[in-house]
Amino acid sequence: MGPPCHPAFIGNGGIQARYGIRLVAGVMGRVMAKSKGTEAPKAQGEPTASGAGISRRHGWQRWRTTVVAVVAVGAVFAVSAVIGSYKRAADKHGVSRPTGIAAGSPIFGIPVHPTVPVTIEVYEDLRSPVSKDFAKTYSKALNSLLYSGQVQITYQLVTSSDKQYGGTGSAQAANAAACADDLGKTYFSEFVDELWAHQPTDPSNDRFASSSYLVKLGRKVKGMPASSFEPCVQTRMHQGWVAASQKDYASSGYGDVPVVVINGKEYEATKDGLTPQKLTTLAKQAADYAVAHPTASPSATSTS
Repeated sequence: MGPPCHPAFIGNGGIQARYGIRLVAGVMGRVMAKSKGTEAPKAQGEPTASGAGISRRHGWQRWRTTVVAVVAVGAVFAVSAVIGSYKRAADKHGVSRPTGIAAGSPIFGIPVHPTVPVTIEVYEDLRSPVSKDFAKTYSKALNSLLYSGQVQITYQLVTSSDKQYGGTGSAQAANAAACADDLGKTYFSEFVDELWAHQPTDPSNDRFASSSYLVKLGRKVKGMPASSFEPCVQTRMHQGWVAASQKDYASSGYGDVPVVVINGKEYEATKDGLTPQKLTTLAKQAADYAVAHPTASPSATSTS
């Protein structure tokens, strides 16, 4: 819900509007009286024309004050309606998916490339130092696969570190990343890069729990519209989606993040000895298999 309009402000606006109506009524009454001849005759040489002009100018000035007041009240209601729409959409129990996720897609994976033969799903925790190290080590390989045109990557945001260290920083960071994705272009990836760059060295530091800090990081992303990003962060618009994403991960049976899933097959970076080169090889094998078996389901691809 947006910030409530102060009753006193609304009352003053109403007083100004009524006051303006009475002023106009008084001016009209005098004009009508003059037309009926009830006004006393003017002395010879009295500047009736110039006096009437002054009266008309005063009436217009009063009208202008009234109009400005009414427009100002209308503007306040408009702003309140915008903020209110964000707050209503951020219901704790609702799942408001980021707009970058197409209908019919898995609702928790944020795609950064159109549909292609191979899908790589990366499960990561924006508060986790291990996820940060993974992003730094594998970013070049993942970007190279994206540019090959054979791979799309989805990032599923996990919030396990909040339970591990206490606080809500991972969940708030995930919500903010979803807000960036709402705005299109490459804002999601650029904002996540800012999160990695400013992630506290000590994971028990819950810096990302601060909405104002996340808003500050968002301003570092060139061109990202603050007017849309900031209310989305402040009202936690995607908090229901973030909670559902964590629940989906917890029920998947996957190991500790970071986890990579290539066309349905899971790999853990440490457990499976994954390296950037091995990741690239596995993705290319999956692409070759998909091309050779176009009717096969993704989970049937041979990437062992």
